[in-house]
Amino acid sequence: MTIRSEKYQDWINFFIHVNRETIYHLGSGATFPNVSGSMLAKLEIPIPPESEQKRIVAIMDEAFEGIDRAIANTEKNLANSRELFESYLNAIFTHKGDGWVEKTLGDVCEKVEYGSSAKSLVEGEIPVLRMGNIQNGAIDWSNLVYSIDKEEINKYLLKYNDVLFNRTNSDEHVGKTAIYKGEMPAIFAGYLIRIHRKEELIDADFLNFYLNSYTAREYGKSVMSRSVNQANINGTKLKSYPISLPSLSIQKQIVENLIFLRTETQRLETLYRRKLAALNELKQSILQKAFTGELTADTANQTTKAAQEAQEVNAA
Repeated sequence: MTIRSEKYQDWINFFIHVNRETIYHLGSGATFPNVSGSMLAKLEIPIPPESEQKRIVAIMDEAFEGIDRAIANTEKNLANSRELFESYLNAIFTHKGDGWVEKTLGDVCEKVEYGSSAKSLVEGEIPVLRMGNIQNGAIDWSNLVYSIDKEEINKYLLKYNDVLFNRTNSDEHVGKTAIYKGEMPAIFAGYLIRIHRKEELIDADFLNFYLNSYTAREYGKSVMSRSVNQANINGTKLKSYPISLPSLSIQKQIVENLIFLRTETQRLETLYRRKLAALNELKQSILQKAFTGELTADTANQTTKAAQEAQEVNAA
């Protein structure tokens, strides 16, 4: 059926939204599938009477208005939960307490060590951590490569609480840092630096939090070398990082507080992501009902109530 009248436009828009995956797979092209007008013309669209279209579209508009408000509020809460931790972390290293001493990273480290330059394997004995495995201050154990080289494994085997610094990456990601907690035996690749800290002077988690703070990242930007699509902070520049230190006992107290807050914010982020998924599923469910004839007068009130409840859940 060829549809030219604008009176069907809202109905067609909803139809395309609910069937976007099906339409996407009609396209040709490996990277960016292209859906031609002739392909779209072959789609069969159920067309109820105009009065029924208007009634159903009105129901969906009302329900979607409530759901969209709930989604916007949830996305805002998700962003706020992330900002809460970042704000607290950055405040620690910009508002130092009494008795903190000014040092450089070189003052509190025995040495810095570049990782293995040997070619990694798809399969092997020991994982080789690369820059992509450094995420949000911790090790991401997905997308691993491996080594079977005994000499490399002996030389670069990670120890509990080793701090790894990403020395080469894009401007945005160079300098990201993670701490190894002994999750599984692993070595580290050449784009990473292992920091051999003086354990009597600096706590490993405190160092990791500092290097991921706004203060450290901004200093990194001031000393990094840049080339096309790549930036670098070498070991010498890493040792020049300024760092303010309280006593080791206070460092451990700060770390304990940071870990607690990070755990709570991660819990909130998980909750908000689940709410977003549930809200989007509710939206899709309403669309499906519209095009299967289930969104009738008997279900109108239920649909509106579902949207209202979604907003109330979001506010809880």
